[in-house]
Amino acid sequence: MGGAPPLRTSLPPSDADPRPPAAEPPFEAQETRLTLTSPTDVLAAVPYLLGFHPTSSLVVIGLADSRVKVVTRWALPLPSGTLDAVLPLFAREEVTDLVIVGYGPGALVTPSVDDIRRLATEAGVRVGEALRTHEGRYWSYVCDVAACCPAQGTAYDVSTSQIAAEATVHGLVALPDREALEGTLAPVTGPVRVAMSRATAEAVAEFRSGLMAAADPHAYAARFVSDGLDMVRSALRTHAEGGRLDDPDAARLGLALTVMRVRDEAWTLMTDSHVTLWKDLTRRLEPRFAPPAASLLAMASWRTGNSIQATVALERALTIDPGYSMAHLLMHALQNLLSPELLRDRMPTPSELDDAMGPINAAWLLPLINLIDDDPFPPLE
Repeated sequence: MGGAPPLRTSLPPSDADPRPPAAEPPFEAQETRLTLTSPTDVLAAVPYLLGFHPTSSLVVIGLADSRVKVVTRWALPLPSGTLDAVLPLFAREEVTDLVIVGYGPGALVTPSVDDIRRLATEAGVRVGEALRTHEGRYWSYVCDVAACCPAQGTAYDVSTSQIAAEATVHGLVALPDREALEGTLAPVTGPVRVAMSRATAEAVAEFRSGLMAAADPHAYAARFVSDGLDMVRSALRTHAEGGRLDDPDAARLGLALTVMRVRDEAWTLMTDSHVTLWKDLTRRLEPRFAPPAASLLAMASWRTGNSIQATVALERALTIDPGYSMAHLLMHALQNLLSPELLRDRMPTPSELDDAMGPINAAWLLPLINLIDDDPFPPLE
C-alpha cells in the first residue's frame, strides 16, 4: 500500500450515513478489528466502514497508531474549499496517517485527491495510500513503479480478500448503495402503517377534544407538557428494559414531541443506547410527526460515531419540515465535522430548561395545533 505498514483497523457498526458539498461525517473507531495489507483489502473494507458501496465519492480514512479514528465521505464533484474542514478534524482526532480512496474517472476524482493530499501535507499528516478505483481497476497516486502500478490500472477482485468475510462474521453489512441505507429509515408500510395511522388519528382526536373542553388553555397546556415529559421517561424505561412502545403510546409520544420542551427532555437525557428507540419511532410515526424523533435519532447516532445514519435521519427530518431548527443545528455540526462532545458537554439539565423556557402556556402547543390543522386527519369511523 504505497509503502505503508498493514493497518489494524476498527470498523463501525454496519447500520450507519449531507449530500454534496458536505461530507458524510466521520465515524469514531469501534472495537471490531481487521488488518488491511493491500489496496484490494482497502477497497473491500470501505463499504463496511460506510455501511454502503460508494460511487462518485471521495473517502478519507484517518488513522493514529495504525487504528482508524475517522472515516469521511464526500460525494463528487466538490466545490473549491469544501475539504478545508478536515484540518481541524485531523488536529482534534490526532490523525497521523491517511488512506484516501476516490471512486470514479480521473477527471472527477483527481482534483479532490490532490486537494486532500495538499491539506494532509499542510497538517503534517502522512498519506500512506491514495487510490482511485473505476470499473474494476485501481490506480495509486503514491506509487509510480510501473511493475506494480501500471498506467492502465490494476484489475482487482474484492472476493479474493478476507475482509468481506471477516466483516460479515462480525455482523457488519455493506448495503448496495446510499439509497438502500436511506431505506433503513424509511416510513413503515403495510399493516404496521395502517395500525399507526389509526392510533395517531385516535391520539389527535383525544388532543382536540381535550383542548376544546378546557376552560383554561394554559392549564391544559401545562398538563399536556407534564404528561409528555412523563411519556418520554416512560419510553426510555421501556426501551432500557428491552421493550417497545405499543401503537397508542407511540402515537401519543409523537404528538407530545412536537412541543419543544418535551423533545428537549429526551435530548437532555440522551445516551448512546437510545438509538434503537428513536429509530423505531422515526419509522413508525406518521411522517408529519417524525422530525423530532428523527432529530433525536440523529443526535443518538452521532454520539455513537454513526454519523452517516445521523445524516440520513436529518435529511428525513428536513425533507418533511425544511425549517426544523434542531435538525438544522445538528446538520451544521455534521457538515463542519464537529465532535458530538461539543454538544454533549453543553446540554442543560431538565431544571435548567424549565428556568430558561419559563412558565408553560398555551402557545407551546401551537406547533402541534398547526400540524393537525394544516392537514386534518380524517374522522374516525
